[in-house]
Amino acid sequence: MSHRHFNGLKTTALFGGMWALLLGIGWLLGRGTPRFLLLFTAIGLLSTAYSYWASDKIAIRAMRARPVSELEQPGMYRIVRELSTRARQPMPRLYVSPTSSPNAFATGRDPAHAAVCCTEGILGMLDERELRGVLGHELMHVYNRDILTSSVAAAVAGVITSLAQFALFFGGGSDRDRGGNPIAGLVMVLLAPLAATMIQLAISRTREYDADEDGSSLTGDPLALASALRKLEVGTNARPLPQEQKLVDVSHLMIANPFRGAGVAKMFATHPPMAERIARLEAMAGNQGPITRY
Repeated sequence: MSHRHFNGLKTTALFGGMWALLLGIGWLLGRGTPRFLLLFTAIGLLSTAYSYWASDKIAIRAMRARPVSELEQPGMYRIVRELSTRARQPMPRLYVSPTSSPNAFATGRDPAHAAVCCTEGILGMLDERELRGVLGHELMHVYNRDILTSSVAAAVAGVITSLAQFALFFGGGSDRDRGGNPIAGLVMVLLAPLAATMIQLAISRTREYDADEDGSSLTGDPLALASALRKLEVGTNARPLPQEQKLVDVSHLMIANPFRGAGVAKMFATHPPMAERIARLEAMAGNQGPITRY
Protein backbone atom coordinates (compact mmCIF):
# COMPACT_ATOMS: atom_id res chain seq x y z
CA MET A 1 0.00 0.00 0.00
CA SER A 2 1.12 3.58 -0.65
CA HIS A 3 0.88 4.60 3.01
CA ARG A 4 3.33 1.86 3.96
CA HIS A 5 5.77 3.01 1.29
CA PHE A 6 5.46 6.64 2.38
CA ASN A 7 5.92 5.84 6.07
CA GLY A 8 8.90 3.62 5.31
CA LEU A 9 10.58 6.52 3.52
CA LYS A 10 9.60 8.89 6.32
CA THR A 11 11.07 6.60 8.98
CA THR A 12 14.28 6.23 6.96
CA ALA A 13 14.55 10.01 6.65
CA LEU A 14 13.93 10.48 10.37
CA PHE A 15 16.61 7.93 11.28
CA GLY A 16 18.93 9.77 8.88
CA GLY A 17 18.25 12.97 10.79
CA MET A 18 19.09 11.30 14.08
CA TRP A 19 22.38 9.94 12.77
CA ALA A 20 23.24 13.35 11.26
CA LEU A 21 22.80 14.89 14.71
CA LEU A 22 24.91 12.14 16.23
CA LEU A 23 27.73 12.67 13.74
CA GLY A 24 27.59 16.45 14.17
CA ILE A 25 27.91 16.29 17.95
CA GLY A 26 30.64 13.65 17.70
CA TRP A 27 32.59 15.90 15.36
CA LEU A 28 32.27 18.81 17.80
CA LEU A 29 33.52 16.68 20.66
CA GLY A 30 36.34 14.88 18.90
CA ARG A 31 38.07 17.63 16.89
CA GLY A 32 37.16 15.73 13.76
CA THR A 33 38.26 12.37 15.24
CA PRO A 34 35.78 9.61 15.98
CA ARG A 35 36.82 8.60 19.51
CA PHE A 36 33.87 10.11 21.39
CA LEU A 37 31.45 9.19 18.64
CA LEU A 38 32.63 5.58 18.65
CA LEU A 39 32.34 5.36 22.43
CA PHE A 40 28.81 6.66 22.65
CA THR A 41 27.73 4.77 19.54
CA ALA A 42 28.99 1.54 21.10
CA ILE A 43 27.04 2.31 24.28
CA GLY A 44 23.95 3.05 22.19
CA LEU A 45 24.27 -0.17 20.20
CA LEU A 46 24.67 -2.25 23.36
CA SER A 47 21.67 -0.54 24.93
CA THR A 48 19.64 -1.12 21.78
CA ALA A 49 20.59 -4.79 21.65
CA TYR A 50 19.62 -5.35 25.27
CA SER A 51 16.36 -3.38 24.98
CA TYR A 52 15.39 -5.25 21.82
CA TRP A 53 16.36 -8.71 23.07
CA ALA A 54 14.69 -8.31 26.48
CA SER A 55 11.88 -5.94 25.43
CA ASP A 56 9.12 -8.32 26.49
CA LYS A 57 10.58 -8.85 29.97
CA ILE A 58 11.25 -5.13 30.50
CA ALA A 59 7.71 -4.04 29.63
CA ILE A 60 5.98 -6.91 31.46
CA ARG A 61 8.01 -6.24 34.60
CA ALA A 62 7.33 -2.48 34.48
CA MET A 63 3.57 -3.12 34.36
CA ARG A 64 3.74 -5.84 37.06
CA ALA A 65 1.86 -8.12 34.67
CA ARG A 66 1.34 -11.84 35.15
CA PRO A 67 0.69 -14.62 32.64
CA VAL A 68 -2.92 -15.76 32.39
CA SER A 69 -4.42 -19.06 31.34
CA GLU A 70 -7.23 -19.63 28.88
CA LEU A 71 -9.46 -20.58 31.80
CA GLU A 72 -8.89 -17.12 33.34
CA GLN A 73 -9.27 -15.09 30.12
CA PRO A 74 -11.19 -17.17 27.55
CA GLY A 75 -12.26 -14.13 25.49
CA MET A 76 -8.74 -12.75 25.20
CA TYR A 77 -7.41 -16.16 24.16
CA ARG A 78 -10.20 -16.67 21.63
CA ILE A 79 -9.56 -13.32 19.94
CA VAL A 80 -5.78 -13.58 19.85
CA ARG A 81 -5.86 -17.17 18.61
CA GLU A 82 -8.25 -16.22 15.80
CA LEU A 83 -6.21 -13.19 14.69
CA SER A 84 -2.81 -14.87 14.90
CA THR A 85 -4.16 -17.84 12.92
CA ARG A 86 -5.56 -15.47 10.31
CA ALA A 87 -2.19 -13.74 10.05
CA ARG A 88 -0.42 -17.14 9.91
CA GLN A 89 1.68 -16.24 12.94
CA PRO A 90 2.41 -18.11 16.19
CA MET A 91 0.22 -17.60 19.23
CA PRO A 92 1.83 -15.03 21.58
CA ARG A 93 1.97 -15.29 25.36
CA LEU A 94 -0.85 -13.45 27.12
CA TYR A 95 -0.55 -11.31 30.26
CA VAL A 96 -2.79 -9.14 32.43
CA SER A 97 -1.55 -6.13 34.38
CA PRO A 98 -3.29 -5.40 37.72
CA THR A 99 -4.00 -1.73 37.08
CA SER A 100 -7.29 0.07 36.61
CA SER A 101 -5.79 2.38 33.97
CA PRO A 102 -7.17 1.06 30.65
CA ASN A 103 -4.42 0.15 28.19
CA ALA A 104 -2.79 -2.66 26.23
CA PHE A 105 0.52 -3.33 24.56
CA ALA A 106 2.41 -6.00 22.64
CA THR A 107 6.13 -6.54 22.77
CA GLY A 108 8.80 -9.06 21.86
CA ARG A 109 11.64 -9.13 19.37
CA ASP A 110 9.70 -11.19 16.79
CA PRO A 111 6.38 -13.07 16.45
CA ALA A 112 7.89 -16.22 17.96
CA HIS A 113 8.80 -14.32 21.14
CA ALA A 114 5.80 -12.00 21.35
CA ALA A 115 3.74 -11.12 24.39
CA VAL A 116 0.41 -9.31 24.53
CA CYS A 117 -0.69 -7.59 27.72
CA CYS A 118 -4.01 -6.01 28.70
CA THR A 119 -4.67 -4.13 31.90
CA GLU A 120 -7.57 -5.05 34.12
CA GLY A 121 -8.95 -1.60 33.33
CA ILE A 122 -9.22 -2.18 29.58
CA LEU A 123 -10.69 -5.67 30.03
CA GLY A 124 -13.44 -4.20 32.18
CA MET A 125 -14.09 -1.23 29.90
CA LEU A 126 -14.32 -2.66 26.37
CA ASP A 127 -16.79 -5.09 24.88
CA GLU A 128 -15.46 -8.07 22.93
CA ARG A 129 -15.70 -6.37 19.53
CA GLU A 130 -13.72 -3.35 20.75
CA LEU A 131 -11.16 -5.56 22.49
CA ARG A 132 -10.71 -7.46 19.21
CA GLY A 133 -9.90 -4.16 17.48
CA VAL A 134 -7.33 -3.29 20.14
CA LEU A 135 -5.66 -6.71 20.03
CA GLY A 136 -5.48 -6.56 16.23
CA HIS A 137 -3.64 -3.25 16.55
CA GLU A 138 -1.20 -4.66 19.09
CA LEU A 139 -0.46 -7.81 17.11
CA MET A 140 0.42 -5.71 14.06
CA HIS A 141 3.09 -3.88 16.07
CA VAL A 142 4.83 -7.24 16.45
CA TYR A 143 4.23 -8.38 12.86
CA ASN A 144 5.52 -5.04 11.51
CA ARG A 145 8.69 -5.33 13.65
CA ASP A 146 7.91 -2.02 15.35
CA ILE A 147 9.68 -3.13 18.54
CA LEU A 148 13.01 -3.02 16.69
CA THR A 149 12.26 0.41 15.23
CA SER A 150 11.26 1.90 18.58
CA SER A 151 14.24 0.32 20.36
CA VAL A 152 16.71 1.76 17.85
CA ALA A 153 15.03 5.19 17.89
CA ALA A 154 15.08 5.35 21.69
CA ALA A 155 18.71 4.23 21.88
CA VAL A 156 19.98 6.67 19.24
CA ALA A 157 18.02 9.52 20.85
CA GLY A 158 19.60 8.62 24.19
CA VAL A 159 23.09 8.66 22.69
CA ILE A 160 22.46 12.06 21.08
CA THR A 161 21.25 13.50 24.38
CA SER A 162 24.25 12.07 26.27
CA LEU A 163 26.69 13.44 23.70
CA ALA A 164 25.09 16.87 23.79
CA GLN A 165 25.20 16.98 27.58
CA PHE A 166 28.84 15.86 27.54
CA ALA A 167 29.68 18.62 25.07
CA LEU A 168 27.84 21.23 27.14
CA PHE A 169 29.59 20.40 30.43
CA PHE A 170 33.05 19.68 29.06
CA GLY A 171 33.23 22.38 26.40
CA GLY A 172 33.28 20.18 23.31
CA GLY A 173 33.64 22.16 20.12
CA SER A 174 34.09 25.53 21.83
CA ASP A 175 37.85 25.87 22.04
CA ARG A 176 39.36 28.52 19.82
CA ASP A 177 42.27 26.29 18.78
CA ARG A 178 39.83 23.88 17.21
CA GLY A 179 38.62 26.53 14.86
CA GLY A 180 35.06 25.88 15.98
CA ASN A 181 32.34 28.43 16.47
CA PRO A 182 31.47 28.45 20.21
CA ILE A 183 28.00 29.88 19.56
CA ALA A 184 27.25 27.22 16.96
CA GLY A 185 28.53 24.56 19.34
CA LEU A 186 26.34 25.85 22.16
CA VAL A 187 23.28 25.90 19.90
CA MET A 188 24.03 22.31 18.86
CA VAL A 189 24.29 20.95 22.37
CA LEU A 190 21.16 22.78 23.54
CA LEU A 191 18.96 21.90 20.57
CA ALA A 192 20.21 18.38 19.82
CA PRO A 193 18.33 16.62 22.66
CA LEU A 194 15.13 18.41 21.66
CA ALA A 195 15.60 17.49 18.01
CA ALA A 196 16.36 13.86 18.90
CA THR A 197 13.21 13.68 21.02
CA MET A 198 11.04 15.14 18.26
CA ILE A 199 12.44 12.69 15.70
CA GLN A 200 11.83 9.75 18.02
CA LEU A 201 8.26 10.88 18.65
CA ALA A 202 7.62 11.27 14.92
CA ILE A 203 8.77 7.68 14.33
CA SER A 204 6.54 6.43 17.15
CA ARG A 205 3.50 8.30 15.85
CA THR A 206 4.02 7.00 12.33
CA ARG A 207 4.02 3.44 13.64
CA GLU A 208 0.79 4.02 15.58
CA TYR A 209 -1.03 5.09 12.42
CA ASP A 210 0.26 2.01 10.61
CA ALA A 211 -0.81 -0.33 13.40
CA ASP A 212 -4.30 1.24 13.44
CA GLU A 213 -4.78 0.66 9.72
CA ASP A 214 -3.05 -2.71 9.50
CA GLY A 215 -4.78 -3.98 12.63
CA SER A 216 -8.15 -2.96 11.19
CA SER A 217 -7.29 -4.79 7.98
CA LEU A 218 -6.56 -7.88 10.06
CA THR A 219 -9.82 -7.68 12.03
CA GLY A 220 -11.92 -6.34 9.14
CA ASP A 221 -13.55 -3.86 11.56
CA PRO A 222 -11.98 -0.37 11.77
CA LEU A 223 -15.02 1.06 13.57
CA ALA A 224 -14.46 -1.33 16.48
CA LEU A 225 -11.00 0.14 17.04
CA ALA A 226 -12.35 3.68 16.64
CA SER A 227 -14.96 2.98 19.34
CA ALA A 228 -12.28 1.51 21.61
CA LEU A 229 -10.03 4.55 21.17
CA ARG A 230 -12.87 6.87 22.19
CA LYS A 231 -13.34 4.95 25.42
CA LEU A 232 -9.60 4.75 26.04
CA GLU A 233 -9.15 8.50 25.71
CA VAL A 234 -11.72 9.08 28.46
CA GLY A 235 -10.43 6.21 30.58
CA THR A 236 -6.74 7.11 30.49
CA ASN A 237 -7.52 10.74 31.32
CA ALA A 238 -9.63 9.65 34.27
CA ARG A 239 -7.16 7.00 35.50
CA PRO A 240 -3.66 7.82 34.24
CA LEU A 241 -0.59 5.86 35.21
CA PRO A 242 1.89 7.50 37.59
CA GLN A 243 4.81 9.05 35.71
CA GLU A 244 7.43 6.72 37.14
CA GLN A 245 10.53 6.34 34.98
CA LYS A 246 10.04 2.61 34.39
CA LEU A 247 6.55 3.33 33.05
CA VAL A 248 7.70 6.31 30.98
CA ASP A 249 10.30 4.03 29.35
CA VAL A 250 7.63 1.62 28.06
CA SER A 251 4.77 4.08 27.48
CA HIS A 252 5.44 4.20 23.71
CA LEU A 253 4.39 0.54 23.49
CA MET A 254 0.86 1.19 24.75
CA ILE A 255 -2.13 1.75 22.48
CA ALA A 256 -3.07 4.98 24.30
CA ASN A 257 -0.93 7.59 26.02
CA PRO A 258 -1.11 6.40 29.65
CA PHE A 259 -0.30 9.78 31.22
CA ARG A 260 -2.44 12.84 31.72
CA GLY A 261 -1.07 15.81 29.79
CA ALA A 262 -2.04 19.17 28.37
CA GLY A 263 -0.36 22.01 26.54
CA VAL A 264 3.37 21.37 26.11
CA ALA A 265 3.01 17.84 27.52
CA LYS A 266 0.82 16.87 24.57
CA MET A 267 3.51 18.07 22.15
CA PHE A 268 5.89 15.50 23.62
CA ALA A 269 3.36 12.65 23.72
CA THR A 270 4.48 9.44 22.05
CA HIS A 271 1.05 8.91 20.47
CA PRO A 272 -0.76 10.90 17.78
CA PRO A 273 -3.98 12.70 18.80
CA MET A 274 -6.89 10.33 19.33
CA ALA A 275 -9.17 12.49 17.21
CA GLU A 276 -6.89 12.06 14.19
CA ARG A 277 -6.61 8.30 14.70
CA ILE A 278 -10.39 7.95 15.00
CA ALA A 279 -10.99 10.11 11.91
CA ARG A 280 -8.61 7.93 9.86
CA LEU A 281 -10.37 4.76 10.98
CA GLU A 282 -13.81 6.19 10.20
CA ALA A 283 -12.61 7.25 6.75
CA MET A 284 -11.22 3.77 6.23
CA ALA A 285 -14.61 2.25 7.04
CA GLY A 286 -16.66 4.86 5.17
CA ASN A 287 -14.71 5.18 1.94
CA GLN A 288 -13.85 1.66 0.94
CA GLY A 289 -13.58 -0.43 4.09
CA PRO A 290 -10.49 -2.31 5.16
CA ILE A 291 -8.32 -4.02 2.61
CA THR A 292 -8.18 -7.73 3.38
CA ARG A 293 -4.59 -8.94 3.34
CA TYR A 294 -4.88 -12.04 5.48
